[in-house]
Amino acid sequence: MQVVADVGGIPGKDCNGFCKYCYFRKVKEVKSFGCAHCPPNKIGCERCSKGISETQGAFKSPFEVMSEVQNALMMNMGRGNISAYISGGGDISCYPHLETLTANLNQFSLPSILGYTCGKGITDSEVATRLINNGVNEVSFTVFSTDSKLRKEWVKDPNPQAALDACKIFCENIKLVGAAVIIPGVNDGDVLRQTCNTLEEWGAKGMLLMRFGNTFNEGLILGNEPILKGIESQPVEEFAELVREINNEYKFRVSGTPLCDPETGGPFAIAKDENEIFLQFIKPITGEATIITSKIAEPFISKIFSKLETGDNVNIVACEKEIACLITKEDLEKLDLSEIKDAVIIPGRSFVHQLDAERILSADGTERLVGRGPDTLSVDGELSIDMTDENVIERELEQFNDLVDAVNFFGMRLR
Repeated sequence: MQVVADVGGIPGKDCNGFCKYCYFRKVKEVKSFGCAHCPPNKIGCERCSKGISETQGAFKSPFEVMSEVQNALMMNMGRGNISAYISGGGDISCYPHLETLTANLNQFSLPSILGYTCGKGITDSEVATRLINNGVNEVSFTVFSTDSKLRKEWVKDPNPQAALDACKIFCENIKLVGAAVIIPGVNDGDVLRQTCNTLEEWGAKGMLLMRFGNTFNEGLILGNEPILKGIESQPVEEFAELVREINNEYKFRVSGTPLCDPETGGPFAIAKDENEIFLQFIKPITGEATIITSKIAEPFISKIFSKLETGDNVNIVACEKEIACLITKEDLEKLDLSEIKDAVIIPGRSFVHQLDAERILSADGTERLVGRGPDTLSVDGELSIDMTDENVIERELEQFNDLVDAVNFFGMRLR
C-alpha cells in the first residue's frame, strides 16, 4: 500500500529547466479540453486544463506535504505495510526540503519511494546516502544515458557526474529502476547498451524504456509539437522489438511504454493466444456498441473481442491518436460515422467532454448514446515493471469486465 506525498512543482521551473525532449517543453497557454470530471454543462475543469500541463502550483512546504500524508494515513489505517510515494510536477531531486521530508516520514516509520527523478537537483552525490539513511528504499531514476556529456546536453543537467554518482550509490544500496526516453540516433544503439551495461554493473533492478513522441498523434496535445525538429519517432513495433532485445540481453527487469513488457505480456496480455483460457472469466456481452480506442490499442482489443465471439454486435474503431487517454475532440471529428453504431463507448480518461462527444458523434443526423468505458484496459509498462504476469492478467480481466458492463449498459439490448 502506498500513500502519495505530492511535493508539487511546475515542469521547466522546478526542475532546473526543461530537458531537450521534455513532453512539457514549448507549452504556452493550455486550453480546457473537457473530460469526465467536468461539470455536465460546462467544458473545462482543473484536470483538463492546469492538471494536464501540471502547472497547478510551485513546490509545497514540507509541513503541507506531511499534513496531506497524515490525512491519507488516517484513511488507510489497518491496510498493511504502507510506503510514501514522493512525486511532483517538477523534478523531486530539486525539491529543497527533500531530506527534511524523508526524515519526517521516517519518524512515522514510513519508508519512502522517490518517484521519477532525473537527478537534476543533485549537486553532491552524498545526498543519496543521506536519503537512504532517511528511509528511502526505492527510486525511479531517469538516467537517459550514463555518458555525462550526453546528460549535460540532453537532460540539461548542470551537474551530470554528481547525478550519475548518486545513481550508482542508489543502485548499490536500494532498489533502483532506471529509465530513458529513447531518442533515435542519440541514446539508442551502442549508447543504450553502454547505459544498460553500466546500470547492470552498479546493481540496478530494472530499466524502463520510453518511446519519444513528437507529433499530435503521438500524444502532444498541448500545442507544442514538434518538441524536436528533424527527429522522427521510432515506429511502435520497432520500439517494442528494441524493448524485447534489451530484455533478452540483460539480467535486470526491462519494460517499455507504450509497448511492451516482455515478462508479463502486457499491455493486453489476455490478447495472447496462450492466455485465451482466461477469457472465460469475462462476462457475457448482451449489448451492441462501438468501442472507440487508440491506434495502438485497437488490434489488441479487436483480437480479444473476436475471441469472445461477439460477431457484429461490438466493433472497435481506432482514432489516429496512439494513446487512448490522450484522445481529444479533434480525434473524434476525423472518424467515419458510418462505422459507428447507435451506442458508443469512449475511453474513460479521454480529454473529451460529454457534450462534445455527443455532438460530434451525432453529426450525421443519427442521435447516438455515448458512454465512457473504464479509465484503462491494461497496465502500462511503467507500472507492470513491478508486477507479475498474474497481476497483469487479473487487472486486465477486471478492466475488460468493466468495459463489458459499459457495453451492456449503454448498448441496445440484443434479442
